[in-house]
Amino acid sequence: MIDPKLQAGLLAVAINAVALFVIFKIIDIVNRKIIEKIRNQESNSPLLRFIPIIMKVVKFVLVFIAITGILQTQGYSMSSIIAGFGIGGLAVGMAAKDTLADIFGSLSILSDKVYRIGDYVKVNGIEGYVEDISIFSTKIRDLDNFLITVPNNMAANAVVTNVSRATKRLLKITFGVTYSTSDEKIEQAKQILNDIGKNHKDIHNDFTIAIHDLGDSSINIRFMGYVKTGSYFKFLKVRGEFIELVVKAFRENNIDFAFPSRSIYIESDNSKIEN
Repeated sequence: MIDPKLQAGLLAVAINAVALFVIFKIIDIVNRKIIEKIRNQESNSPLLRFIPIIMKVVKFVLVFIAITGILQTQGYSMSSIIAGFGIGGLAVGMAAKDTLADIFGSLSILSDKVYRIGDYVKVNGIEGYVEDISIFSTKIRDLDNFLITVPNNMAANAVVTNVSRATKRLLKITFGVTYSTSDEKIEQAKQILNDIGKNHKDIHNDFTIAIHDLGDSSINIRFMGYVKTGSYFKFLKVRGEFIELVVKAFRENNIDFAFPSRSIYIESDNSKIEN
């Protein structure tokens, strides 16, 4: 005759096995739905790597709970077993705290959509294009073409500037003309800046032009507006085009650019020398 205690144990195993099977099926369905949704929004999202790992962790926790429940029905002391796992877990946790921090940091970055692969970012003085976001780190390719690895824990706790999310970039340029430039020429210079700004297809029309200050050797006229791009390289191209057009127009209209200079005044002594 089967021992009642053993019979109860076998029943508990059967019930837990069926329950785990059903729950695992539900987890697989949820996993598939989440992955499909993420893939429809962004086909190469790094989250696609994380979701299966999270689901496996959930399954492991469920199996652990089921096993401890079965052992409990067989008269084993779960308090001592859990305490043992707790001490071991504490030791492992202390050793792997940085790794766990990086994992949670990566989840924070991806869930908040702080940056994506291909974005130009600035993180703790490091700036460049995001090449990869893994479980533990973010790889950034800087403008010198160096590949820099940033731990996700650091990135998640840093002030991140995502330059690629900018819809426009500030264009602020000062042109210095000589002090001998007439009032009419100064007004003409301002009009030239205005015309070039209005006619350039990549510059917003809500710009300002004004005499900014008086330098050591120049009257400084400042143009301040926005370029219609978040790309740094496109911004440099538009800025260069704008300066070239201004230089050409100033030269055609005989408006002289100032350069560092110094005027020296010599005072002569006209006193008479008596013999």
